[in-house]
Amino acid sequence: MKPYFCDLHIHSCLSPCGDDDMTPANIAGMASLNGLEIVALTDHNSSKNCPAFFAQAKRVGIIPVAGMELTTAEDIHVICLFRTLEDAMAFDAYVSVHRTLIPNRPEIFGSQVIRDENDEVIGEEPNLLLNAADLSLEDAYREVTKRGGAVYPAHIDRPSNGIVSILGTFPPDPPFTAYELNDASSEGQYRENYPVIRPLARVVSSDAHNLWSISEAGFSITLDDEPYSSSLVRERLIDYLSGKDKIPAEQGGNPHG
Repeated sequence: MKPYFCDLHIHSCLSPCGDDDMTPANIAGMASLNGLEIVALTDHNSSKNCPAFFAQAKRVGIIPVAGMELTTAEDIHVICLFRTLEDAMAFDAYVSVHRTLIPNRPEIFGSQVIRDENDEVIGEEPNLLLNAADLSLEDAYREVTKRGGAVYPAHIDRPSNGIVSILGTFPPDPPFTAYELNDASSEGQYRENYPVIRPLARVVSSDAHNLWSISEAGFSITLDDEPYSSSLVRERLIDYLSGKDKIPAEQGGNPHG
């Protein structure tokens, strides 16, 4: 059993709101410098920079998780994390046919750059990634879990695109087994106001769109990692977040240090 310092919500230069210097190599490098051990790349409605991030994470010795921040039809952001890169890319292909295709305007929204394993530019997503997909919360839960992944509401403590701010409450009988906070200090308030979240796994993540916002070592999840491999740690993480592993987690710290 070992506590792993995590940041499970980071955007690369593929997200239009992400800084151009949020390349897979820079993210992996900064995460390593900050003492993180498990890091998820979760661009808006796309996983196309995850292959490059996996390559860069391996070079600096952190455990990568391929993911996506999906915008549902309700305009709610949910974090989708996968056991394998292949599962994430299959979900990316599924989501691509459910997106609202409106051409991006980089001068307004920002560029959407795709990079290769060497951090070189290999393309740009032409259609804006910020739009809601025609997938409901229930659709998102079904499609992620049937691929073996974990899915949970992002930044429930924020006024924009959080499940509480959109619905006015946390669903009384949620299918989710976890939830994310952007600010760890808001936990008490949300646990008091929405008792239904108390048995769920809590995640504290940065939602970083620039390098200086990536978490320092603070929030951790304790996982059984024997016999050690990065793929086993990733499996145990997804098990925990999807409610299949009831190992108590040490969930302390602020995402910013």
